[in-house]
Parts: sequence; structure tokens; C-alpha cells
Amino acid sequence: MLLPDPGQFLYSYIRKEAVLSSQIEGTQSSLSYLLLFENEQAPGVPLDDVEETSNYIAAMSHGLERIESGKLPLGNRLLREVRKLLMSGAPGRRPRASSGAARTGSAGPVRGNARFVPAPATEVVPAMSDLEQFLHDEPEPTPILIKAALAHAQFETIHPFLDGNGRVGRLLMTLLLCSERVLKEPLLYLSLYFKQNRDATATTSSGCAPTARGRTGCGSSSRA
Repeated sequence: MLLPDPGQFLYSYIRKEAVLSSQIEGTQSSLSYLLLFENEQAPGVPLDDVEETSNYIAAMSHGLERIESGKLPLGNRLLREVRKLLMSGAPGRRPRASSGAARTGSAGPVRGNARFVPAPATEVVPAMSDLEQFLHDEPEPTPILIKAALAHAQFETIHPFLDGNGRVGRLLMTLLLCSERVLKEPLLYLSLYFKQNRDATATTSSGCAPTARGRTGCGSSSRA
């Protein structure tokens, strides 16, 4: 069965993913509020929340355009651009949190019983360099679905930015599958699963930590 208007389906699909991915991070936006905002009408939630969701769509579109036009391959530079757009105008952020720069300190306060502690700041740059090589099949190719899953897990483990890591990590999978031509369109609806299984996802992530030079060590301690 052919869709009468695939573009309309894609329009709604991308926005639903953007809403759910943003809700995981605590925003109160919904699909109806986002559509009101895009049509220059007042949404029924704080405007900042809807703007953050709208930023997600802009960041995805920017990343896909850069890849598809051949202007920039999927790598650290593109991830920084995507993250900068994602956090553009975000309220209440820590200093430099809206830039694309990697963090130079801790990812935030750490409680004594923290389930997960990201890599120390000194490991962020080398770990992200290794991740970029992995994305480009160095030192060896990895089956694409396994690559997408491991790239997401490793990105979240490194936690390279002060804020926005969760959303950029989920965007990374979409950008990777589109850049490898596995997906012709960004029809990847993973945020619903992540939202419904937050505890299981956190438990799994806590067993994956960067080892020397940032390589994933699943099953090892998550304490940096």
C-alpha cells in the first residue's frame, strides 16, 4: 500500500520523535504544542520547552543536509554543529553549554551512589577521536546495526558535552543509518522505547565504560 502523501507522513513522524526525545530530558512539550508553535500560535506549555523540541528538528535537518550534500561527513565536527543547534537559545544552561565545545570539567555533580559516572574531561577528546574512527570503519568494518548501537552506547558513556548528550546520542543513530544508506529517510522511532524503558537503558549503559583511549568496555565499572 502506497502512502498518498509520504512527505506528510515524514513531517509528522520526525516531529513525534523530536517530542519524545525531548520529553526524555524533561520538557513538557507535546506534538500538538509543537505544531501550534510552528504555526505561530501560543502553546499551552512554557515556550522554552517547545523551542527546545523545535531545535531538535532543526539539528536533525542540518545534520542530514550536511551529510547528503557531501559538505561534511558524519564525525565530531558535525556532531558539534548538531549539538550547537540543538542547544541554541536553551534557557538556564551552564556557561558554554549552548556552544558546540566539548566539556573541560565534570559532566555535573556526582552523588555517592550514582549509577553512572561519565568519562573524565581529560579523556573526552581522545575518546571522541576513537569514536570518530569507529564510525568510519577504522580499524575494521562493523555491521551497521551493531555499529549504530555501539556508537550510541559509547557516545553516551563519553558524555562529551555539558548538556544535550542524550538527544545528540539518539540523533547520532539516525544520522549514521542515513549516511550509510540504510535509511532513505530519518524514520527511526527509538525514543518511545527509550522513554518506556528508562531504567533498563540506564542499567545497561552503566555497564559500558570507556577503557584506555576511549574504547568501549562493556561489563566493566562505570566509575571513571
